[in-house]
Amino acid sequence: MKRSFWQSFRITSVSFIALLLCVQLGFAQVMSSSNYQLQSDSVNFGGGLSSSTNYVQESTFGEIATGNASSTNYQLRAGYQQMQEVYLSLSSPADVLMRPSISGITGGTSNGSTTVKVTTDSPAGYSLSMRAANSPAMQSGASSIPDHDTTISYNFNLPPSTARFGYAIYGPDTAATFLHTGSTCGTGSSNTIQQCWRGFTTSEYVVAQSTDANHPSGTDTVLYFRVGVSAGSAVQDGVYTATTTLTALPL
Repeated sequence: MKRSFWQSFRITSVSFIALLLCVQLGFAQVMSSSNYQLQSDSVNFGGGLSSSTNYVQESTFGEIATGNASSTNYQLRAGYQQMQEVYLSLSSPADVLMRPSISGITGGTSNGSTTVKVTTDSPAGYSLSMRAANSPAMQSGASSIPDHDTTISYNFNLPPSTARFGYAIYGPDTAATFLHTGSTCGTGSSNTIQQCWRGFTTSEYVVAQSTDANHPSGTDTVLYFRVGVSAGSAVQDGVYTATTTLTALPL
């Protein structure tokens, strides 16, 4: 399930709209090593995989107590051949409008945010990761806004004569790397709005994670975005576009 949006940033009149969301399904394994993964195992006396040009069939013989069972409190699919289902949904976030506008000469800071909800009945929970389509993420033709450092910093650091684009995470399932002690990120257990900032990369980076099912209520994660431009940074006026991908996986 994919949802596409667009992001733009204008130095003189700022707008910032967009996220490309991607939901990919995955499943836990009952056994694994560096060489293999077993999704399901079965104790039986026969069966196997057979195929022709017209069909593919997988069967087992000798399993007991198989089939579907349910009540008002549970659903059970017993047996190797029963369908394995994990429910996973990722909400479509609202478009983001960055405010206020930034002057390319005097500089300034522009902020925006959006919220995504992940819902899953996977007993092992889920992970939510984000990546950018380009590096730097925010681009306008031959010009770009540099990404914030990938080393997560407690404050949004903006040295003189520079420009940066970064994000921070807030919510009950915020990944440990965005938690802090009050001054240092990546340690401690505090999660504060618009603290612990990171730059975008083209590689997946986990921003939220849970070890429990949260169906049916789901869990919200707030994504905060910030563009900072220092006076004298020489950022060119224009519309800067960034495309990112959010990926939710059941664990």
